[in-house]
Amino acid sequence: MGARIASQWLRASLLTFALAVLSLLAHAQSAPRVVDIPTRPGVTQRFLFITPEAPKAVAILYAGGHGGLQLDPQGNFGWGANNFLVRTRTLFVDDGVAVAVVDAPSDRQSPPYLDGFRLTPEHAEDARAVIAWLRAQLHVPVWLVGTSRGTQSVAAIAIALANSANSNANSNANPGAGPDGIVLTSTILRENRGGDPVTCMNLAALKIPVLVVHNKDDACKLCPVSGTDALMQKLTQSPRTTLTLVSGGTSRGEACGALAYHGFNGIESEVVHDITSWMLAP
Repeated sequence: MGARIASQWLRASLLTFALAVLSLLAHAQSAPRVVDIPTRPGVTQRFLFITPEAPKAVAILYAGGHGGLQLDPQGNFGWGANNFLVRTRTLFVDDGVAVAVVDAPSDRQSPPYLDGFRLTPEHAEDARAVIAWLRAQLHVPVWLVGTSRGTQSVAAIAIALANSANSNANSNANPGAGPDGIVLTSTILRENRGGDPVTCMNLAALKIPVLVVHNKDDACKLCPVSGTDALMQKLTQSPRTTLTLVSGGTSRGEACGALAYHGFNGIESEVVHDITSWMLAP
């Protein structure tokens, strides 16, 4: 009887050990790596790259605000460390999604950084280069994920690259130059700086999946939850769209800040898991 109990204990211990190893492997990720790639003539684009052992997709993360993360060669952020997408980058990796946290390009490394630049063809060209690099490295779907003013980048880039592919359909242009899908979190639905809110962009040009995530408690005047229905109605050509409304968390600082409801403070894990689950759904 004693030998049987010992054998059962040994099998249970081995099973527990095996499950622990599998869990570690599932969450294994590369050391963060700072990458600089050429984009436009004389311009480079820097991003922080982290990947799990076997990535299922990769997300290019666009922070809000002025977007000038001031990323140094060691991977430290001079600005924006508290931004929702910056501070949750490893949560994406834990869910099997590699990340590229994008800084402003080399020719926008001083104020106003990405302000006044997010809707430009040059911004789209920089993104095209990052998408191509990631596809060559990982051979998995590439998504753009933006938060707050980062949603202006994501929507404008996806539209620009979609229009570029359409206009060059009969040429040697790469029809896969754009992203495989986009995610908009705390979307800019009104504007006070002279640019276009996302709802004023040509969203009908998007023929890729679009996920919109918004906190019902978001008090930022540029991101009223009441405007999300109008946003969804303009995604007429997207093959898959979802509006995910969350609530709660903790609000600190000004209403449009990274640690307010606007930045999903206190509910980060839930929100990131909602995003990755939707991205990776068959």
